[in-house]
Amino acid sequence: MCSCEEPRWGWGHCAPGPILLLGLLLAAPFGLLGEETRQLFEFDSTNTSDVAAEPPGKPYPPYSLAEFSWNNITDSLDPATLSATFRGHPNQDPTRAFANGSLAFRVQAFSRSGRPAQPPRLLHTMDTCQLEVALVGASPRGNRSLFGLEVATLGQGPDCPSMQEQHSIDDEYAPAVFQLDQLLWGSLPSGFVQWRPVAFSQKQGGRESALPCQASPLHPTLAYPLPQSPIVRAFFGSHNNFCAFNLTFGASTGPGYWDQHYLSWSMLLGVGTPPVDALSPLVLGIMAVALGAPGFMLLAGGLFLLLGPKRYSEYQPIN
Repeated sequence: MCSCEEPRWGWGHCAPGPILLLGLLLAAPFGLLGEETRQLFEFDSTNTSDVAAEPPGKPYPPYSLAEFSWNNITDSLDPATLSATFRGHPNQDPTRAFANGSLAFRVQAFSRSGRPAQPPRLLHTMDTCQLEVALVGASPRGNRSLFGLEVATLGQGPDCPSMQEQHSIDDEYAPAVFQLDQLLWGSLPSGFVQWRPVAFSQKQGGRESALPCQASPLHPTLAYPLPQSPIVRAFFGSHNNFCAFNLTFGASTGPGYWDQHYLSWSMLLGVGTPPVDALSPLVLGIMAVALGAPGFMLLAGGLFLLLGPKRYSEYQPIN
């Protein structure tokens, strides 16, 4: 239940183990989902060619997650995989956009370090949980609709957590994605959120269905109400500042939600210092060959010149 190593992010001297961490998320699901992930955005990108445009198209009225109806969590709780899924749809849906669709939040804890089988395969530890967001089967209001999320999180005193970008030459676990984004609480991080700036338009995520993910700058918000969960109040108190940022998925060109009416994106939440990716064996092997081959050829050439057979001229010198 607990891994007691060092003080971490409000857990006292005991970081929560996977069962407890999953239980905490399940104990206050809709307070967290309704406030930390507050709105589902939709944009019409038909006449937008700039990938980095803000907003990425003409906005439709957003869906407020506080006005969604959610499933009974016990029906989707899986102790074998330490996972559960919150699945919902709007209470009021006059256009019947969600008649055959839903917005789902899948939470998974981990009993050991490793990587999930599906991209983006973020490195996880026992002190982390993965949150996967999936929009499935909902009818878009435009021919080339882009979707986004508004995410609100607790600030650190009067300041927001820092947002960082990490770049790498290694894309073995997330093909063609060389960046990792993260939020950090504190100079010696007591908590973090990590994600790859990529979403997927197919359930079996791959390079052909990868969508760019754009994150807006983090900014303080105006008096977001604290979720009413007693567990959230117990850990974070009743007086906190909130910060928010927006995530948008996809571009007006290339693959998109319109292909199969599917969109998924995931992030990693944890306590303590975030896990750091080391270079994969494949990349290390390529670097060894690329850097070692020229040196080996030079060494072999030098040895051949020094130790190879020597030829003597047939002409005799004239004294």
